[in-house]
Amino acid sequence: MAAPGSPSELPGLAIIGGGPAGLMAAEVARAAGVEVDVFEGKGSVGRKFLIAGKGGLNLTHAEPMPGFARRYGAREQALAGWLRDFGADDLREWARGLGVETYVGSSDRVFPLDRKAAPLLRGWVRRLKDQGVRFHVQHRWLGWDDDGTTLRFDTPDGERRVRPAAAVLALGGGSWPQLGSDGAWVPLLAGRGVEVAPLLPSNCGFDVDWSPHFAARHAGAPLKPVIAHWIGADGREHALQGECVATSSGIEGSLVYALSVPLRDAIARDGQATLWLDLVPGRDLARLRRELGRPRNGRSLSEHLRRQAGVDGVKAALLREVLDAASLADMDRVAAALKRLPLRLQRPRPLAEAISSGGGVRLEALDGGLMATALPGVFCAGEMLDWEAPTGGYLLTACFASGLRAGRAAAAWLRAHKPGGHR
Repeated sequence: MAAPGSPSELPGLAIIGGGPAGLMAAEVARAAGVEVDVFEGKGSVGRKFLIAGKGGLNLTHAEPMPGFARRYGAREQALAGWLRDFGADDLREWARGLGVETYVGSSDRVFPLDRKAAPLLRGWVRRLKDQGVRFHVQHRWLGWDDDGTTLRFDTPDGERRVRPAAAVLALGGGSWPQLGSDGAWVPLLAGRGVEVAPLLPSNCGFDVDWSPHFAARHAGAPLKPVIAHWIGADGREHALQGECVATSSGIEGSLVYALSVPLRDAIARDGQATLWLDLVPGRDLARLRRELGRPRNGRSLSEHLRRQAGVDGVKAALLREVLDAASLADMDRVAAALKRLPLRLQRPRPLAEAISSGGGVRLEALDGGLMATALPGVFCAGEMLDWEAPTGGYLLTACFASGLRAGRAAAAWLRAHKPGGHR
């Protein structure tokens, strides 16, 4: 028995973080015969997973490869390798093994039949416990002792120190810190020589700096349908149709989230970014000019826009945000603005508000099994790695896939390094 104050020896793998990546690492390592202990800072595992599924758990996406892998942008090649091991079809089959059938929605997003996250998580944790995985909640990781092998945890009973044979870190990124993904691990790994890219908001909204009148009257108003136009990093113009929402500070929603990476990077490079919105995608410019050029017969501009172009509410208000009085009197300019309304995006919303985060442990600092080259026996998985993806099931799929890769590699490393094993 360990002496008071000395670390507890763990014979196998310590997994820090009880989200999908950590739990998947636990599952595959335990299946390989490894002793597994999962440490979670909160009072229960999978909290962000549960919140993400509140409006319907979007588990994965039915887009076929190689298009699926392209959703990971600059990390396409690396993520394609993870997805070959555990892709969307594998994730659906895995859920079926827990008694959860899935279906493909109209947008090719994949959901459980009941759209709920809780039954899936409960069944998964129950199965892991039955397989012998040990869970330790309310264990907030503090880093390593000076020896570099002993893990330190803050617990309700004081500090606890454990020394595992290997560890998988699955600590999340920096978004939703109230659920545990607070990025507190960044200086801990950087201090041990692991290269970490700064954490950045991803799948986030942006500040536009509306007038006080617009913010007070139209915060929360949906903009649908619209077509967004933007200039990509390649210098070419791109377009995407979807829906978004005006907020008190700017703009957010699924369409904006899908463009958040190029818009965020443009702001970092140029100080701001321009997003052009086509507010009337069902009408071309020539038709709009004809309709708006008809006599107003004493009607107000608002009534004229509503009658002739079907534009009212927040869309009409956006015109007033962008055009001056002289331009609003010129129907050709109004028509042009309706088809290409420029919004100057000043800054992304704070990381704590973002759905996910970019940056993290650089993949170049890891080997093919996601082990940190600066920390033998320490593996990393999930959103704490330097990749990002749009919503729609791509985020969750990569978290599961990275957890599987790290868990398998950790099990193989333990086999190779056990006493008497092959090094």
